Amino acid sequence: MIEPLVLTEPAPPRRPHIPKLLRQTAFRRYWSAQTVSLFGDQITELAVPLLAVLAIGAGPAEMGYLTAAALLPNLFFSLPAGAWVDRYPRRRQVMIIADLGRAGLLLAVPLLWWADALNLPLLCVVAFLIGTLSVFFEVAHSSLFAALVRRPDYVAANSLINGSRAMSYVAGPSIGGVLVQVLTAPVALVADVLTYLTSAVFLARTRVTERPVQAGPGLGMAAGVRYVARSAVLRALLLGATTLNLFNYMFAALFLLYVTTELDVSPGLLGLIIGAGAFGGLLGATIAGPVSRRIGIGPAAILGLVVFPAPLILVPLAGGPRPLVVALLVTAEFVSALGVMVLDIAYGSVQIAATPETMLAVVSGFKRTVNYGIRPVGALIGGALGAAIGVRPALWIATVGALLGVLWVLFSPLRTMRQLPEEE
Repeated sequence: MIEPLVLTEPAPPRRPHIPKLLRQTAFRRYWSAQTVSLFGDQITELAVPLLAVLAIGAGPAEMGYLTAAALLPNLFFSLPAGAWVDRYPRRRQVMIIADLGRAGLLLAVPLLWWADALNLPLLCVVAFLIGTLSVFFEVAHSSLFAALVRRPDYVAANSLINGSRAMSYVAGPSIGGVLVQVLTAPVALVADVLTYLTSAVFLARTRVTERPVQAGPGLGMAAGVRYVARSAVLRALLLGATTLNLFNYMFAALFLLYVTTELDVSPGLLGLIIGAGAFGGLLGATIAGPVSRRIGIGPAAILGLVVFPAPLILVPLAGGPRPLVVALLVTAEFVSALGVMVLDIAYGSVQIAATPETMLAVVSGFKRTVNYGIRPVGALIGGALGAAIGVRPALWIATVGALLGVLWVLFSPLRTMRQLPEEE
């Protein structure tokens, strides 16, 4: 018996899933501005040092001056910038001006080079000013974030932003390297100028109602520091992250030396290993939201404080056949990058939720001051330990010591915190 022919309509093609927040025009433009700006930061971090080496002939000491010039604004200006931004009614405007200012400063570099007037002191001044504008951009970011995103969506929004950050770590240096290779370092900076201009355009088109400024006592730098000191949640997070950063920068000061000299890893292979870590960051940004919902936002922060530093123990442990060494290093970089994304997303969400809107910028500035201030201290201690007891024993101290950061948070309200906290 012949079965009757049944005609069925083909199933409609499935539309790609778009996160709910990205369907909101204002947040989508804000996120686009953040994404483009993050890629610009990565290109700048590669192109400016390469310009110093290739066009000016900078040596090790000069590179140290250039690096310090870019970092010092974080120490000097983060806290006062945060206090000022909290009293300024248009935080989005601050970010736009910072983008336009960075674009103008970067554009001046190739113009000076073409005029044969570029030298290291001028490049250091440009790096310092760009770093200063970046501080204002970053401390204003938390206030604009709170104005755009509802509290229940903090983790999802931070996951999207940190996903862009992880992607910039993967693709940014590659794009910057290709631009420098094809266009030369000065011309590559012109492309970087376009990223900051694009970010400014997206921010200018972002429609948001910013909170009104509150004047009077109880605000400013001292008030922000006091608030963090009195908040059991913010204090524990800051102390945990600071302890982790101290030991992690001891590790960072010795990592390249150890893997290239004692493990005999070539620069090209090292680049691939670090690139694998960046993909771990992408995975971490993807799973941070589900993990926070499953175990709670506080336990997620604790998990990040463990999963970020713990895999790095594999680095001083590495030895034996080359495939085993590479496998251990790739695992360490991949899992550690995954952990840092879980930590950053949980930390950032809790910090914004636990901070009054009138203090978001100054609290962010205080955190940057402490965290950036401890990094050179860690690097100096790491170098001194490596010289005194050897690189591998110093790496053991750095990797195991970084796990101590979790103790500050383990005995705090975060241990049982399921949902985002209210202001204390």
